[in-house]
Amino acid sequence: MPGSVTSAVEVTNISKHGLWLLIDDQEHLLPFQEFPWFKTATVQAILNVERPTPTHLHWPELDVDLSLDSIAHPERYPLTSKL
Repeated sequence: MPGSVTSAVEVTNISKHGLWLLIDDQEHLLPFQEFPWFKTATVQAILNVERPTPTHLHWPELDVDLSLDSIAHPERYPLTSKL
């Protein structure tokens, strides 16, 4: 499909502490403490992740958008949400 991103993203695990993403052969833990939008989400909503650009992830059911830099370096992106 023209314009589609071929880089892979996959949710590989969800635990009580967070979720694991496999992005371009690298695994990343997204702890719920740093990424609270996923804590009460359904498994289906978490698994429905899209990668519209090489540096951006989107969860359409949750209306959550994350840059890959915010996943790799969450300390650079302090939370403003009080979920």
